[in-house]
Amino acid sequence: MKAVMLRRRFFRKLSPPQLIALSFALISLLGGVLLSMPATHAPGVRLTFLQALFMATSAVCVTGLVVVPTGETFNLLGQIILLLLMQIGGLGIVTFGTLFALLAGRRIGFGDRVRLAEQTGAFDVGSVARLIRLIVLYTLAFEALGALVLYSRFGPLEGWGTGAYYAIFYSVSAFNNGGFTLYSDSLERFAGDPVISLTVATLVILGGLGFLVVVNLAAWRASGRSNVLLTYSKIVLLMTAILLPLGMLGFAALEWTNPQSLGTLPLWEKLIVSFFESTTPRSSGFNTVDYSLLRPATLMFTIILMFIGASPGSTGGGIKVTTLFVLILASWSMIRGRGEPQAFQRRIDTETIVRALVVTVLSLALVNGALVLMVLANPKLPFLNLLFETVSAFGTVGLSMGTTAQLSEWGQGIVIALMYLGRVGPLTFAVAFSTHGRHRLVSYPAEKNILIG
Repeated sequence: MKAVMLRRRFFRKLSPPQLIALSFALISLLGGVLLSMPATHAPGVRLTFLQALFMATSAVCVTGLVVVPTGETFNLLGQIILLLLMQIGGLGIVTFGTLFALLAGRRIGFGDRVRLAEQTGAFDVGSVARLIRLIVLYTLAFEALGALVLYSRFGPLEGWGTGAYYAIFYSVSAFNNGGFTLYSDSLERFAGDPVISLTVATLVILGGLGFLVVVNLAAWRASGRSNVLLTYSKIVLLMTAILLPLGMLGFAALEWTNPQSLGTLPLWEKLIVSFFESTTPRSSGFNTVDYSLLRPATLMFTIILMFIGASPGSTGGGIKVTTLFVLILASWSMIRGRGEPQAFQRRIDTETIVRALVVTVLSLALVNGALVLMVLANPKLPFLNLLFETVSAFGTVGLSMGTTAQLSEWGQGIVIALMYLGRVGPLTFAVAFSTHGRHRLVSYPAEKNILIG
């Protein structure tokens, strides 16, 4: 009893960033222990603890990078553990724990509400408990609907019992942007299947929008007078509406004549594949083409999309679309000499701009530092492959050029750290473990004679 009280006191003392960072680390470690047990492996398969930890971290951080094929390495128990890790990682560990507290009838204190607001991106601490219920409700509803649609294809293909399991697995993996598949070729065999491709792509988009946006959009559609569409939601929807067509057109233009990807496909399949590949680089690791056969220009274009990522509060990684929006708007406003930028009749304050800049700088530093270590740890692998793998891990995307299984043990360790930091967020991690000093009581004069650019 005393030990339980001490644990509660310890966790209550943690700040929201510290709790988020620690919870993802602990659940990844626990998942690694479970997946290293022989009881979770297919007959004749044995995993090292590093491989098991890699798979668990990839699932918790909803990335999808794998060092061993999921369907061939794990039995049903192991696959279900991966599925649960993806669901927990997608919803967020703090959210998941609060759900059980609510179901048990426990009262959610103010400290818990602050932590939840930090993880979900909620603006109103008082409405967090209600938001958690809506998040879980919408998650289960979308996953159930996606599974029903996918079952119409997987049922005839895999048998009705196995097909139902496949439909649930892929629906959960897609909505949580997990990217895990039970086929060794991801979804390449379904490149021209509109039901599977478009359903998975739609689930990926919905998961990448972020729970807060989905809840806000649904409330606004139900009652626009009493529920306004937040500026944050407008920015996310605008950037999604820009990046999706841009990604589709970019992929199609670069790969249209490549015989190893789109070149030999009929027109309608080219369009389906191009649309699918415009959704996955920003959040999910599913693929319907072999990325090792794509042109270098396409790979660089994909790397940019992976670095941008999805929206805050979603299951995706990257610097986030809102960060990109703020940086572009601030740059354009400064070029035109208009002072603080404005969007949707709202002013973007300096603190938000600085926060966006810090996130971008930290992310670039993290990716470049990790890339140097990846090159040192894997000297025989091509540089472009390692760059692609590094950004994919940081963006918790999960796309690969077939490089993941070829990484050295040091390389796998670097990717594990990148997936973890990408899911937690470099700024959240930095704030969680930084030493907070006292606020300065003296304000010095501003220096404006520093040349920039």
